[in-house]
Amino acid sequence: MSLNIFVNFTTDDLDRAKAFYEALGYTINPMFTDENAACVVLSDTIYFMVQTREFYATFTDKKIIDPHTEAGASIALSQDSREEVDAIVAKGLEAGGSEPRPAQDYGFMYSRDLEDPDGNLLSFLYMVPAAVEKGPEAYLAEQGAGAAAQA
Repeated sequence: MSLNIFVNFTTDDLDRAKAFYEALGYTINPMFTDENAACVVLSDTIYFMVQTREFYATFTDKKIIDPHTEAGASIALSQDSREEVDAIVAKGLEAGGSEPRPAQDYGFMYSRDLEDPDGNLLSFLYMVPAAVEKGPEAYLAEQGAGAAAQA
């Protein structure tokens, strides 16, 4: 059996949350969706369980944070290109999300943050395949050496 990832977080409006994630291109699994929670399918092994605050509270004795004012986690999702990063963030902004800070370009990685309407933080990123293979430091050093040789 493959490893599945279920990321659980809260919403103040389950219908709005479902519409937001569907606008990003994800699907809702109706078999695991009811008035308390929605199962958002990102891939064959990755799911978001978006839950009402009341239902989420039944799984923990800890204080439930308000994601509009506090960060509990940042969920990073890779994309296949910079253009795909921009496209999915644009969809999220059109669907009621917000971009809390400008895009970040590190040369080997391009990243944009998107908050869903409940304040849950998603990061969409593209990393140059050679940087993934060699590591960011080695990739950037190699790029610097190539630029110096061309000068």
